[in-house]
Amino acid sequence: MQDPQVQKQLISRLRRIEGQVRGVQTMIDENRDCHEIMQQMAAIRSAVQSASQAMLEEFSENCLINLAGTDDLQERKLLLKDLIALIGKAP
Repeated sequence: MQDPQVQKQLISRLRRIEGQVRGVQTMIDENRDCHEIMQQMAAIRSAVQSASQAMLEEFSENCLINLAGTDDLQERKLLLKDLIALIGKAP
């Protein structure tokens, strides 16, 4: 990751998600209402998706822009193939 600010923001998001997951674990231990638990699970899924998108944007900018100075078509194709595979795996 090139930008320290982006790295700081991503770490902050991941820590928030980690806290949400611990909160859901506590809710389950306390036998809380299923609706409340599912609501928190949906919030976690949304937060992970948002963090994944931010990471994907950073990956795209760093790799694709840094590759802009090269004429190696094969390298560009491999990078795009990798990027497409990552998008397919993201939530």
